[in-house]
Amino acid sequence: MSFYGHDAVPDHIRELYDTFLSVWCAETCAPRMRPHWSKANPTLGQCSITSFLVQDLLGGEVWGILLPDGAYHCFNRIDGYEFDLTSEQFGDEKLDYSTAVPQMRGEHFANEDKYSRYLLLKKRYEACVRK
Repeated sequence: MSFYGHDAVPDHIRELYDTFLSVWCAETCAPRMRPHWSKANPTLGQCSITSFLVQDLLGGEVWGILLPDGAYHCFNRIDGYEFDLTSEQFGDEKLDYSTAVPQMRGEHFANEDKYSRYLLLKKRYEACVRK
């Protein structure tokens, strides 16, 4: 498995991705995508909550690409690195990261379900790193 920016980022970001692989689950997936979530595609529906948790852990900014359905696909820019830990959900489709705009936590987390999923992801992440 590989994500957008994988080859350019420092090892600790690749290790962070490996940790997320064991904490993403159907319950952290966006509800509209949940019927299609599987362990074969664990990044599906995880972008915003993952990007904001990465921001909590490493700083930087969360950016988003407007998708045809009107939703934003989120990714991170940190210390000169641009990477998208959840890009694999798009398979062979190439996203145009040059069209991205900044994303605000308050706007995303105004959605109560999204905030609850973020808290669950954070809890699962913390439990995993404590092992």
